[in-house]
Amino acid sequence: MGTKVVTGRVRFSYLNILDPRHNDQGRDVWSSAVLIPKTDTKTIDQIKDAIRGEAKAKWGDKIPANLRNPLRDGDEEKPDDEAYAGHMWVNANNYQGPPGVVDARTQAIIDRAELSQWQSGDHGRAHLEFYAYDKSGGGVACGLSNIQFIEHGEPLTGRMRAEDVFEAVAVEETDPFA
Repeated sequence: MGTKVVTGRVRFSYLNILDPRHNDQGRDVWSSAVLIPKTDTKTIDQIKDAIRGEAKAKWGDKIPANLRNPLRDGDEEKPDDEAYAGHMWVNANNYQGPPGVVDARTQAIIDRAELSQWQSGDHGRAHLEFYAYDKSGGGVACGLSNIQFIEHGEPLTGRMRAEDVFEAVAVEETDPFA
């Protein structure tokens, strides 16, 4: 069992929670990049503490020099992506199944049609789990346990939602059997 962190308000990017994608090893994975505003020092400090704690539990005082750290700086690693500006971020994955999802009132969202309304760019909170691993030199990874959606944001996919594009139009109702 790893160290669990519940974030403050975050933004989701590369959100993939409806259907798994196959990773390089052919495993199913549900995932999201979780963008944490740099102003949310409480969440960032909790994540740093979780990473340090997991590394120390695994390797003691002999933490590998090239330890892979899941917490990254959007300004440094994605300087051309304005969505990542002013944010720290983690890639969070779940290999066991889709994460649990609730709305702002903590009501479960299980209907596929309702889930499909949420996308990259939307805001919420994430329940993350950090754990150390030995493969490929070792590191600390981030698991995606649960998501709470709070509100829709500007889509990061470049794709706009249909309801944001069109205006309602008057439709003359006719009898289809006439």
